[in-house]
Amino acid sequence: MWLYLGLLAAGLGASWLAWVALQPLLLENQGASGALPWWWRAAWPWVSAVAPLAGPLCSWRWRLRLTRAIEQASLPAGIGYAHLAALCWSAAVAAAGVTAACAIAMTQAQPWEWGAWAAAAALAAAAAPGLWLRDLGRQRRRGIERDLPFVLDMMTLCVEAGLSVQGALQLAAQSGPPGVLRDALADALAEMRAGVSRGAAIKALAERSNSPLARNWAAAVAQAEALGISLGPVLRAQAAQCRSDRHVRAEQLAMQAPVKMLLPLIGCIFPCTFIVLAFPIAVQLLQSVQ
Repeated sequence: MWLYLGLLAAGLGASWLAWVALQPLLLENQGASGALPWWWRAAWPWVSAVAPLAGPLCSWRWRLRLTRAIEQASLPAGIGYAHLAALCWSAAVAAAGVTAACAIAMTQAQPWEWGAWAAAAALAAAAAPGLWLRDLGRQRRRGIERDLPFVLDMMTLCVEAGLSVQGALQLAAQSGPPGVLRDALADALAEMRAGVSRGAAIKALAERSNSPLARNWAAAVAQAEALGISLGPVLRAQAAQCRSDRHVRAEQLAMQAPVKMLLPLIGCIFPCTFIVLAFPIAVQLLQSVQ
C-alpha cells in the first residue's frame, strides 16, 4: 500500500516538475525573439519566464547601462534589461550545474574541489551575453561609420539639386546601401512622421549608434537649421571629415598591428624556432657525452 502511494507521489512530483520546466516553452510567444541568434531563441521561453524575477533585482545604474547597450545593439523592441539580466543569470546557473555534474560524474570530486570550477564557469557564462551585446553594438557602429560618407554624399547631391532635407533623407533611406545605416534612417523617418523634429530624430539616431561621426553629423545639421545655413556645404564637409577620420583610424589600426602580433610571435613562433635550432645541437651534445 505504502509502496503504491510512494510511486504515485513520485509520479505526481515528476509531472509537476516537468510542467514547471516546460510551461514557458508551451505558452511563450516567440515573436520578440525572431531577430535573435539561435541560442537566445532556444533559451527565450525560460528567459522571458525568469525576467520578471530578475528585473527588480537590478540596480538603477545597471538598468540604465543595460538599456543603453540594448539600444546601441538595436535589439527588438520587446527585449529589455530584465531579459538580459535573466539570460546572464540563467547562463550562470546552467554553466555551474553542468560543470558540477561533469566533475562529480567523471572524477567523483568533493564539493570543495569542484566548487571553484563551477564558480569560474558561472562567471564566464554570465559575462558571455554582455560581451556578445557589446560586440554587436560595436559592429553596428562600424557599419554606420562605413556607410555614412556615401549617404552624406547622396544627401548633398539631393539638397544641391533642390530637394528638401526630408526628401533627401527619404531618398537615402530608400536608395542607400543596404545595411545598418539604412535601417537607422528608416527608423528616424518613422519618428519624424510620428511628430518628432528632424534634429531630435537625427540626434537620437546618433545616440543609438554611439558613433562620434554620427554625433558630429547631428550637431552640424542642428547648427545649420538653427543659423539658417545652406545644408549642402555642411553635408559635403561632413562627408570629407568622415572619410578623413576613417583614414586616420585605419592608420592607427595599422600601427597597432605589430604590437598585437608580439604575443603570438613570442608565444608560438619563437619557441618553435628555438626548438628547431636547439634540437640538433642537443642531439650532438648527447652523442658526444655518450
